[in-house]
Order: sequence, then structure tokens, then C-alpha cells
Amino acid sequence: MVFTGAFLPLLVCLGIWQLNRAEEKQILLDQWQQESQNLNWPEQVAGGLDNGRPVTVTGLYGNRSWLLDNRTRDGMAGYEVLTAFYPLQGPPVLINRGWVAAPRMRNELPDVTAPGDVFSLTGRIDQYPEPPVLSGESGTGEGWPRRVQKLSAPVARAEIADLPRAIIRLQGSDQPGAYRADWEPDLMGPQTHYGYATQWFALAVVLTILSVVASYRKAGSNNDNDDG
Repeated sequence: MVFTGAFLPLLVCLGIWQLNRAEEKQILLDQWQQESQNLNWPEQVAGGLDNGRPVTVTGLYGNRSWLLDNRTRDGMAGYEVLTAFYPLQGPPVLINRGWVAAPRMRNELPDVTAPGDVFSLTGRIDQYPEPPVLSGESGTGEGWPRRVQKLSAPVARAEIADLPRAIIRLQGSDQPGAYRADWEPDLMGPQTHYGYATQWFALAVVLTILSVVASYRKAGSNNDNDDG
């Protein structure tokens, strides 16, 4: 009973906390969606580019692309393609167009030429691909596309001035110029918090049932001793 009295309130509080987090996350997502519809690209850049925020930009691709090396899909080696994009309004930005398979020969690079028309692209704000486990400067190289192990904002700005502090990751493979863009969710949504809340409440129910069963057995044992 002491164990139940200590942990049952904790489990219930954790479940309620997750419900509150789900509500907060839903409000945040609704706000982001509204801003994405009402604000143009320069206004979104000025307001801050939070990771995971939805965004739509209209413009055209440039001719400079970085190929992020050592990206795999289904056991196949390949690259993620980051291409410069020039909106009709506001600063340029790098677009992560998704994954493309690598040619069989290491000295060959895939053809990642972007379509040349004006397009509206929908995606989400993402960080520059600069994993902390990799050290040293990313190779600069010459010519385009350029193969790199990572790409930091300063390295990218050395080639294209005025790039913001974040990039855009295309929302899906049906976007203009996209490759395989089947990303994992980059933001824990409300449904995830609801799932965690369900788990905490389920544990609270199980703990309550076990406590009742244990109390019943103890009471039954005491009755048997009294009869004896």
C-alpha cells in the first residue's frame, strides 16, 4: 500500500502532463500552419525559423548543389541533395531535395540538375546537416555538384551570401525537383504525447488492480488465521 500510495499519484501526474504537452503541441502546430499561410518568406525569416515549422516558398532552383555523402536507404548507398533555391522575395535558401542513389563507381556523381521553372515548394524548416560526431572542416572541393560529409552555414554562405541560419526540407517526394523525401517525423506531434499519456494511465490502472488483488489476498489470509 505504501508503494501504491507513492507511485500511483506519480503515474497519474505523468499522464496528465503528457496530455497538457499534447495540447500545447497542437496549439503550436496550429499557429505554425496559420503563419505559413499568412506570412511570406521574408516575414518568416524575420520572425525566426524554428526547426519543424512548415513553410512555402515560390521561386526557382539555382545551379549549385551539395551531395551529403554516406546516406543510405534500404541498405543502398546514396546522397541527400541540397540545392540552392532563390525565392521571388527574400533571401536564398538551401532545399534538401531528398535521397538519391549513388552511381556504382565512386568517382561518378549522380545527375542532380534541378528543373528550371518557377515553383512553389512546401517543406519544413530544418537544421544544417552538421552532425556533432564528425570533426574537422567539410571539404570544399571544386565544381558542382559538390560531395561533402557535412555542411555548415558558414561553408554554405561562403558560396551563397545571405543564406539564413536554417534550410528547408521538402515535405514529400511529389514536390518539384524532389527525390526520395520520405523523412521520419522531425517533430513530436500531439498523437505521440497522447500515446505516452495512455501508457502512464495504463500503468496506473495496472498498479491499482495489483494493489486491490494483494489487499484481497492479505485479507483472506488473515481470515484463515483467525479461523484457525
